[in-house]
Amino acid sequence: MIEDDEFKEISFEEFEQYRAANKDTDFLLVDVRQKGEYTAGHVPGAKLIPLKTLGNHLSELALDKDLFFYCYSGARSEVASIMAAESGRDPEKTYNITGGFRSYQGHSLEGFPRLQVFDYQESDDRLLYKAMELEKAAEQFYETIISFAPDEKFTAPIKQLAKAEIAHARTIYSYWKQTVENPEPFEDLYGALKGDILENGQPLSEVTAALHANKEIAWTDIIEMALGIEIQAYDLYRTMADRQGQGEAQNAFLSIAQMEKAHMKQVAKMLVDD
Repeated sequence: MIEDDEFKEISFEEFEQYRAANKDTDFLLVDVRQKGEYTAGHVPGAKLIPLKTLGNHLSELALDKDLFFYCYSGARSEVASIMAAESGRDPEKTYNITGGFRSYQGHSLEGFPRLQVFDYQESDDRLLYKAMELEKAAEQFYETIISFAPDEKFTAPIKQLAKAEIAHARTIYSYWKQTVENPEPFEDLYGALKGDILENGQPLSEVTAALHANKEIAWTDIIEMALGIEIQAYDLYRTMADRQGQGEAQNAFLSIAQMEKAHMKQVAKMLVDD
């Protein structure tokens, strides 16, 4: 979960309770999916602002009203909430509706990859090692989804994102090697990483195999997965920065966290128009 001081999270059930107790003029409900998704079905009263265009419209959203974002699964709306927080909105009036439209419809997200949940009580060396695992998984994921891209214009940006994950892993390694005795070289360590990203420990190889086996998977679903990876990484680096205290290490993790936020926006731009 992202920092509490950036925005709040709320379920659709809680949102409906809020809506029943408040006037429609007190809040804004924004659907950040694509036009085709919105047309096929949306929450009554929701205003459509696709995530990739949200940055152009944040100034139009009244600051004195509670602002609620939702999408398909909760990934895009979380990025939208981060963007709103960056624009200076009151975190007490900014909400991400978790679970997405599928939750509103009463469906679970079976088959949708859930990212590994980090135990932040673990030692720094274990968390740093897992952070490198996350970067390796993200790199491999981006390399995999190149073949699913609906347009060649996405190839270069995806490859750029994959290379950035390796660069992040190198930065993390520079701190990890200070926490262990006789650290092996980065190339050897990185090459041996499994890159697991699932909550249940399922290897990335199984995720990619499932992607190739699913002939009907939509590019939007893949982008949701990519955003989920970036959100998990951002949350991890913010937590690690808080644990380091002031100094060079904290600044490094905050810097990587900012890069992950930039990655979210880059990934969001790869959503295609309907």
